[in-house]
Amino acid sequence: MKRYEKFADEIAQLIRTGVLAPGEKVPSVRHASRTYGISPSTVFQAYYLLESRGLIVARARSGYFVRAHAQRPLHEPEISARQAQTSDVDVSELVFSVLGSLKDPDTVPFGSAFPSPDLFPLARLARSMSQSVRDMPPQAVIADMTEGNPDLRRQIALRYMISGVMLPQEELVITNGAMEALNLCLQCVTAPGDLVAIEAPAFYATLQVLERLKLKAVEIPVHPREGIDLDSLTASLEQLPIKACWFMSSLQNPLGASMGEDKKRALYDLLQRHQVPLIEDDVYAELYFGTQPPKSVKSFDRDGLVMHCGSFSKCLAPGYRVGWVAGGRFATAIHRLKLMTTISPSVPAQAAIADYLQHGGFDRHLRKLRHALEAQQGSMLASAARHFPVETRVTHPDGGYFLWFEFPQQVDSLQLFRLALAQGISLAPGPIFSATRRFSNCARLNYGHPWDAQSEQAMALLGRILDSF
Repeated sequence: MKRYEKFADEIAQLIRTGVLAPGEKVPSVRHASRTYGISPSTVFQAYYLLESRGLIVARARSGYFVRAHAQRPLHEPEISARQAQTSDVDVSELVFSVLGSLKDPDTVPFGSAFPSPDLFPLARLARSMSQSVRDMPPQAVIADMTEGNPDLRRQIALRYMISGVMLPQEELVITNGAMEALNLCLQCVTAPGDLVAIEAPAFYATLQVLERLKLKAVEIPVHPREGIDLDSLTASLEQLPIKACWFMSSLQNPLGASMGEDKKRALYDLLQRHQVPLIEDDVYAELYFGTQPPKSVKSFDRDGLVMHCGSFSKCLAPGYRVGWVAGGRFATAIHRLKLMTTISPSVPAQAAIADYLQHGGFDRHLRKLRHALEAQQGSMLASAARHFPVETRVTHPDGGYFLWFEFPQQVDSLQLFRLALAQGISLAPGPIFSATRRFSNCARLNYGHPWDAQSEQAMALLGRILDSF
């Protein structure tokens, strides 16, 4: 990272944590240069970068000021109430009806599960695909199918090492995206009828997997900023024969919540005492906005209890369908189960991503992607404050590309979904994120697409629909 980028990230962190408040003046170029021991040109470059990220704005003859994203900021939602019962899961029809309606390319994609493909280096990946396939030894087409591309596994293991996790390469199983990894993990540690602790709200695909495998859900409340409620989880583990937990410890979908390091360590210690395995869904790990990547629960794992699942679908190559799991003590069982099902992800896709990780500037791409997403989040938050009812609450995640909105009680988000779709706007209604179809006045909106006049008009129209309830 260049010096001006590092300085820009330091100022962005001050803005993000509220040390520099909206409307407040940032240090002058001269003062910043003297205080931080950097040249004025470095400060200018950093401030130009912060301007492009939508975090500060220049005022003629006055200097730079923190951008006032919202004159009337919306409050954060409260934690969901705990429900002690276990639940059969039956949400697939509802989910499929919602997802099936989002395919029209002319629809404003607030309901999408992916950021804009324009944010990904697809042309550079295509060159990596061409180069890696051309150089691939014939025997590798067969040999790499079961174990996974060795270069890719080395690159993934290296990224674990940089984050402080010393991971044996043999523990990695390359999968068809993170969803296969999560499915395999769950199948290795459960049988039909077992109880699985999940988040409330939870990513709807989690609910579909439980439904398919005939597992029962135990919903654990999630704080919109701090993540899983450990008191509720402790009570559930003491009262119920839970066989596994499936949690997102960082940038949880749909809330965007991230647990702090101490809380992640406490979560691991709790599960270790009960010997309940954790399936850690960490697909948004690279999309943090701060200067330091969040630690995973896997980084505290002492005896292989955590199955850590990742993917390149959210940060680099959605259509390549390449994910992985660091399976801990379950790695061999996961690998064997994979051989009994899909055998291997695409060998050329694995080779292409391995080549890109080695030569394509992955970290440079990630910095650019994070900056774009942070600016787009600010745009959506400011627009929501302008157009949505004053009682609306919204999360303020430190990364990812989702916002979770809690509307006034009289709003029916399924009806909101239908009315908005009729006007060419998609969203993800709250009930698809719960085994018990809770969160009827909530919705998840995606800010992962470049903000433009159409986005602003769509938010204004949603505001008018909300006012009609």
